[in-house]
Amino acid sequence: MKKLNAFFVHKSAFAILLAVLLLQATNSIAQVDTLKAQTDTIAQKTDTLVRENLAQAADTTPVSKKNIKANLATMDATAPSVYKINPLSTALIGVAATAANMIAINNILHNKPDLTEAEIQAANRNILNRFDRWALELDPSKRDHFYSLSDKGLTITLAASAATFLFNKKTRKDWLRLGLMFYQTQFLTFAFYDFSFFGPLFQNRLRPIVYYDYFPIEQRKGGNQKNSFYSGHVANATAATFFAVKVYCDYHPEIGNKKILLYAAASVPPLVTGWLRMKALAHFPSDIMAGYLIGGVFGIVIPELHRIKTRNLQVNTFYNGQSGGLRFTYALGRKSAPAPSHATMAK
Repeated sequence: MKKLNAFFVHKSAFAILLAVLLLQATNSIAQVDTLKAQTDTIAQKTDTLVRENLAQAADTTPVSKKNIKANLATMDATAPSVYKINPLSTALIGVAATAANMIAINNILHNKPDLTEAEIQAANRNILNRFDRWALELDPSKRDHFYSLSDKGLTITLAASAATFLFNKKTRKDWLRLGLMFYQTQFLTFAFYDFSFFGPLFQNRLRPIVYYDYFPIEQRKGGNQKNSFYSGHVANATAATFFAVKVYCDYHPEIGNKKILLYAAASVPPLVTGWLRMKALAHFPSDIMAGYLIGGVFGIVIPELHRIKTRNLQVNTFYNGQSGGLRFTYALGRKSAPAPSHATMAK
């Protein structure tokens, strides 16, 4: 979708530029006709006018070039890039990581052994803490409705977070860099869910639906019902919204402590997504909070590691044709040369 939008943006910009060029050509033709009429009536002044126009063009061309360079320098000075990233390696490792994540979801996480009927009957509500029991006091008849809403909510949150880069003048010029960083944050958050010890690859917590006798055993026994901890939907949603706020604050340091309000607002979409996931009987409240915390860390830490000002510590993805991954580089700081003394300057 991003590539498609970028395609239409470039096409629109090209059409506008072509229209401007055609308009300028039309105006130039009109000016030539006018000049020709004038030369027919005042033939004796033609050479003089031509010489004056050529001289004026020769004088203004360098000035115009200087003005253009000055404007570009002003734009770069007022909105410098904040982050550094390797586009090619990030894109390559991103595609590989996305493929690995999809393989893990379909062939590992959704392919766990089914629960036995005895295991389902042994699921005890009383061992759950009071906080998580909220998920066992819901209306099971609306599960499918809320399940669909949670998927749509995640999609809207991701798209809206990515779109914020295009609405700000300072970030719009870095849309490619920020888009790749956003993609990197998402696939790393996804990979942490799929492969880390904290995710369902190692955790087999039963989803709330298993505890509801309302559903037939066939629907409750699937291996996917062991993937309650933690909420991947909430993790990716939080990583997206916190990433957007982090980027905005880095480009607008003058915002100061008001960033707290922005992060509070950024917490609303992922928590709503978590509420929908709980209503869909997919997660307990503690699963949602764990996803919120993990996603928030990724949403803040990944952009921070790419900040240009942190010259000593840099993070990037790499791909050498055979393998890929994350690369952390730390350069020992060098002491700056001492300032020259007045005696040295005098020499």
